[in-house]
Amino acid sequence: MKYCVLIIDGASGWPLPERGGKTCLELAQTPNLDAMAQEGTLGLIRTVPPGMEPSSACACMSVLGYDPKVYYRGRAAIEARSMGIPIDSSEVVFRSNLVAVRDGRMWSYSSGHISTDEARQLISTLNESLGSDRVHFYPGVSYRHLLKLKGRQDSLLASCTPPHDIPDKSISEFLPHGQGSGILRELMLASEAVLGEHPVNAARRARGDIPATMLWLFWGSGQVPALPPFQQIYDLRAAVTSAVDVIRGLARMMEMGVLEIAGVKDGLDNDFAGQAAGALAALNEYDLVVIHIEAPDEAAHAGSIDDKVEAIGRIDREVLSRLRGYKGDGLKVLVMPDHATPIEARTHTGEPVPFLLWGPGFTANGARRFTGAEAGRTGFFIEQGYNIMGQLVG
Repeated sequence: MKYCVLIIDGASGWPLPERGGKTCLELAQTPNLDAMAQEGTLGLIRTVPPGMEPSSACACMSVLGYDPKVYYRGRAAIEARSMGIPIDSSEVVFRSNLVAVRDGRMWSYSSGHISTDEARQLISTLNESLGSDRVHFYPGVSYRHLLKLKGRQDSLLASCTPPHDIPDKSISEFLPHGQGSGILRELMLASEAVLGEHPVNAARRARGDIPATMLWLFWGSGQVPALPPFQQIYDLRAAVTSAVDVIRGLARMMEMGVLEIAGVKDGLDNDFAGQAAGALAALNEYDLVVIHIEAPDEAAHAGSIDDKVEAIGRIDREVLSRLRGYKGDGLKVLVMPDHATPIEARTHTGEPVPFLLWGPGFTANGARRFTGAEAGRTGFFIEQGYNIMGQLVG
């Protein structure tokens, strides 16, 4: 038997009054997913334990079979693991977004999804201007980067707000505050002068693109606990494909393989078909593959109904069609969002999300479509999300 987990990041959401009260999952054309919902077992699951942050790091830890209440200690260190950045006991790391602020308000949490090449130039300049033996910036992908601080464990006590939580809001009340926040505010405010007239931003403005005007720090963490290997728990060799460091970092913490598939990106420019084909080809070597697709979440953060609906539709056409047509050994599939990202909120929320178990051994339970409403009507609910992996492979 082979297994596939398809994580449709942020696909769940709330009814949209401007679209007849339908959610993006209901608006999307999903004939493959709906057929699988009619053939398999649909339900609702809580991936984010009450009181914990509804981040992909926390939620995907549940999806992959690990209890966040036991193992989750913050997102930045997970991303550091993906990027190969060591963290010793005297160091802490923070996610560092390149953001755009205009007239004192959060204009873009991603600087218009700045390219990785442009971002690397900006991070290099920030290191030259603000870095030291105790402050170092590490370039990541697009707008997502990391800061490592040495000897400043107190900074983990600061209250920080992710920039995608405050679209169009005044940033003044959301800057880091409380104990340990001084160093974070200092670096964030100093970054404005460094980035202001940087040639990369000058070129972006000339093209009509959104510039990166500030570095925004949040999601701080120190060292993370060791996770037991996935194969040790589930007796399966597993691998992951994802465009984002947090998922790749989780995979490395779980000693899963990380698939390098060309064209895997975080938006609608992702090669959905290539990602699916590469993952299914990896089943020749692995027992289980995880396909994580970021595009619906990015569209929801941007507040774009049409892009989120398109992303879900393309996943159905280009990914789920291939899972349904898999010609190898029997294939069991788990399909689900990790968390909800409602268009109205433009950030993650922690309510339960729909899940689908499909393949040999899973029986229909009356669902017609893969939607939150249909999942609720089945009456099948999993409270502790990390048990879903046992449902798939048990």
